Amino acid sequence: MPTDADPTAPTRRQLQQELLRRARAGTARRTTTAPGGAATADAGAPAPPSSRPGATARHGRHPLSRAQRRMWLMERLGGAGDSYHVPFATRVRGPFDPAAFATALTALVARHEILRTRYTEQDGAPGQEVLPPPASVPVPVADTDPADTPEALRREAARPFDLTAGEAVRALVLRHGPRDHTVVLTFHHIAVDGGSLETVAAELAILYAAAGDPNGTQPLAAPPQYADHAHREHDALPGLGAELDHWADLLADAAPPALPRPTTAARNTAARPAAVHTVPLAPGLPDALRTLGAGHRATLFAVSLTAAFATLHRLTGDDDLVIGVASTHRTGTAMRALVGLCVNTLPVRVDTSGDPSFAQLLHRVRDALLEAQRHGHLPFDLVLERLGARARGTDGTGLVRVTSDVLGAPTVLRLPGTTAEYVDIGVGDAKFTLSYGLDLADPARPAALVQYDPRALDDAVARATVQDHAHLLTAAAAHPDTPLSELTGPGTRPASTGDDAGHPAARALLAHPQVTDADVHERGEERPVAYAVLRDSVGPRGDELLGLLRRSLPPGDVPAAVTVLDALPRTATGTLDPARLPGALAPTASPGPRAEAVTETFAALLGPVPAPDDDFFALGGHSLVAVQLAERLRTRLALPLTGLDVLQARTPRALTALLDERAAQQSTAKAARKPARSRGPRTGTVLVTGATGGVGAFVLRELVALGRPVLALARPESAHLVAGDGVDVVEGDLTDLAGLRDAVAGADAIVHAACTFTRHEVDLAAMEAMAGAWRQGPFVFVSSVDAYGHPGTHRVAEESPAQEPVSPYGRTKLDCEALLLHAAGTGGRGGASAVRSPIVWGAHDRLREQLRWGAIGGLYQAARTGAPIDLPRPGTGGNDWYGVAWVHAAALARAVTECLDRPVHGVANACGGHVSWHDLAQELAQLLGTRAVIRETDEVPRDLDHRWIYDSARLARPLRARPGEDRRTVLTQMIEGMPHDDR
Repeated sequence: MPTDADPTAPTRRQLQQELLRRARAGTARRTTTAPGGAATADAGAPAPPSSRPGATARHGRHPLSRAQRRMWLMERLGGAGDSYHVPFATRVRGPFDPAAFATALTALVARHEILRTRYTEQDGAPGQEVLPPPASVPVPVADTDPADTPEALRREAARPFDLTAGEAVRALVLRHGPRDHTVVLTFHHIAVDGGSLETVAAELAILYAAAGDPNGTQPLAAPPQYADHAHREHDALPGLGAELDHWADLLADAAPPALPRPTTAARNTAARPAAVHTVPLAPGLPDALRTLGAGHRATLFAVSLTAAFATLHRLTGDDDLVIGVASTHRTGTAMRALVGLCVNTLPVRVDTSGDPSFAQLLHRVRDALLEAQRHGHLPFDLVLERLGARARGTDGTGLVRVTSDVLGAPTVLRLPGTTAEYVDIGVGDAKFTLSYGLDLADPARPAALVQYDPRALDDAVARATVQDHAHLLTAAAAHPDTPLSELTGPGTRPASTGDDAGHPAARALLAHPQVTDADVHERGEERPVAYAVLRDSVGPRGDELLGLLRRSLPPGDVPAAVTVLDALPRTATGTLDPARLPGALAPTASPGPRAEAVTETFAALLGPVPAPDDDFFALGGHSLVAVQLAERLRTRLALPLTGLDVLQARTPRALTALLDERAAQQSTAKAARKPARSRGPRTGTVLVTGATGGVGAFVLRELVALGRPVLALARPESAHLVAGDGVDVVEGDLTDLAGLRDAVAGADAIVHAACTFTRHEVDLAAMEAMAGAWRQGPFVFVSSVDAYGHPGTHRVAEESPAQEPVSPYGRTKLDCEALLLHAAGTGGRGGASAVRSPIVWGAHDRLREQLRWGAIGGLYQAARTGAPIDLPRPGTGGNDWYGVAWVHAAALARAVTECLDRPVHGVANACGGHVSWHDLAQELAQLLGTRAVIRETDEVPRDLDHRWIYDSARLARPLRARPGEDRRTVLTQMIEGMPHDDR
């Protein structure tokens, strides 16, 4: 699918594997396993005469086209995976000859140089070299039960390509019976697009027939070659200045559509699996839309695109919108048979303001589309290069994040004497946030369709917008002159009928795309309470909606709470029934031990006894008080609670409600927990402390993935969060020294990742108890680079001595290291490793809390609010660089687990990278969607007095970043997982 992040998308009319068609014909997870027992068809026979044109390899290096260049860069960066594999599968019934097919495929590869091209790099510049035609192209044949076919096809589609070896196409035949086969060709996208598949299918049919009867077919004409196209494009680039100016002027102030952000973080942020929803349309609707278009000198594609603009306008509320459509560089008859990557993205910008009718909007879209097509020969990535940072929104999203298309019937391989059936290979990765489609693959069963990225858009939003899209398509055909605001339907949010629908909070809630009804109930002198009904009962929690209101409304209009209901209670006449509203008659917080504990703890730490709706910050609270408050309540109530929870809830009433919810979850989890298994210690068991924390959770995940038996130490209130296959739980914490000793004595290895951060005497006593009870195996302690204090040199070698001043936290880490290293190697103990970590970033709530309120919390909060950020000027104090070291939590976990097998017998640093304060501040502001005002000063604030680069040679191998572990990606994941009002 085309996007500004992927300008190598397919053509509009012949789209099958890409754009929305890839939603049903994409790729699966990467694997290198091929079907077992595969035979190989003999393609050693001479190629038929029809294969000879174009079979002579040209010599030398050729430039890459702009589309190829983008694909090459994605491969080199390691971010492509199998996203750019193009599988093409057909169920072939009837007499099928695998050897003849292998001969035909060999002839096809000989005809088209792009299918035998390798990609190399010379002096930092990529290029392509055409290889000689192969003697044969292997076509493995595997006997496969039809029930096993989908998985076999997914495995085949996901196998990696080696572009440096000239591998761009491979084949596999699954034999289900003597006259029943599935034939799959998998291409790399750098060599083909959707238009290429039409040519490939047509020529393979002719070449297959020629392989069986060389004299019975006419020779194919010599095809155009892709290297010629790449040369033409390369030579034309210097003369495209005027075209670049046109696009730069058109898009200079454009912004990506402001789609609703997901209310919860995606579980797997490394992948971008596409998801699809469809809504059936009336069989006669496409013809009605064609008639509508003809009356306004517009194509069916323009009509469908107009519906996409109208739907997107209703989803976002934006008037100035950009939607991407696919285009092609194939122009003229001579280029039709070109196999290669010839796609381009056209951004269509339309003004939807003024509540136009559908017909009026159609005219705007038609004109904008025609203008884009007139300038469509300019590669879109050149436009992105010219725009630079302007090509992205303030939150980092690409300009073209929404696309639209009309889908026809998929391409199939029609071989002589057989019947062909298209085979779906499942959903691949999402190339966009959202794509609208009119699916006409089966003319008798048209459908409205959306494909979307579940990481960036909630399922409920996608379902609602496809319903709205289907309704708009239907309504437009019947009432094209009706204003868009009056074309209401199933996907349109109904107006609230509540008595207080005019309250600002009610209006703000109704503006949320997942809220279908809302009301605010006044309670005399007390602050009102808001109620919301979610579409399909899926969406944000009440506290998240309350956070949105705090961010968007004046303080006097913010209700005390937002309660999510299945429906608003109404009387027989349809008016709201306040008596049946939850909480309507409860002017104070709910009585009970949790409410009392919250009130008393607020009072103990903040002074006066708070009212139920008093704000934590207004009472003088801050991050440290939040941590202390959470710790006291956690200990008193035996329920999981963090300082981040306190900062999000903010009022005693909301915090009590959260604790009530946690108590219910804990009870449910305990009731569902399997009875404890009666078994002795497992050989190789690793004790992990801090398993529910940010670092410990990643260590736990790494150990389980490696198949290591784990014993996780967790507080009683959090034990249910870590229990699972391969993980046993021992309840306790760092203050339970006897329990710590027992846990250590029963383990074969220890990873100590727990830390109180503020109660240093507890941390030191815990290490003393654990080191004393340690009797066997390795011990890994997750320490901190704070133990180095303030070194006098810019670069800090591993095991450098500490230099004052050393913070209390750093001093505690040093003392704990000394206890551990002194005990190592004595009394049967194994090797010890003190792994000094810098700031840890990863997609975990504890790590998000540290980002927002920890060591660099001041920088984060300034970036979030757009406040001026004062940073030390380079050279201040004689130091040329100020910044911070960081590590991805997954990389740190790999380093820690490696120390179990290969102890460092001392201190090792675990830094993944270093970033200057200036770069970090700018990046945070971009991701948070604010404008950072950075001011350089000659002063160095204490919390920014970091100027050291930490060598990390001992653990360099496990610390090496994997795809998705770069700084911007992990910060994006952390911010996207935060509540909306804290971004």
